[in-house]
Amino acid sequence: MNTRVDAKTESMAPHAILDRLKWFLVIALVAGGVGGNWYFQEQSLLGRVLTLAALAVVAAFVALQTHRGRALWAMMKEARTEIRRVVWPTRQVTTQTTFIVVALVLVFALILWALDSLLSWLVATVIG
Repeated sequence: MNTRVDAKTESMAPHAILDRLKWFLVIALVAGGVGGNWYFQEQSLLGRVLTLAALAVVAAFVALQTHRGRALWAMMKEARTEIRRVVWPTRQVTTQTTFIVVALVLVFALILWALDSLLSWLVATVIG
């Protein structure tokens, strides 16, 4: 029972409350951008796009100041590091694999066509 109370009081710590306020600000910025884009639809497209881009940058900056935002940024950096470690196949391997996949798709399509034709013939024979 104490762990539940501790977890609840921990979630209401000042930094958690501040994080929630930041997320509400992010939501308000996004909603304001969407609403403003709709409300000012008669204005210049370039102006609206620049305004939306600026709001997106500000919202992303505020989101990255939260605990979850920093964790997401760290995960994205780790993913980029992992992508650099991947050994990508050569052009020849990619081409060969593509041809194998296409050939197998054609073989299975023919098998399914034959099975469908056989079943259609059987049903037509039984029904008359």
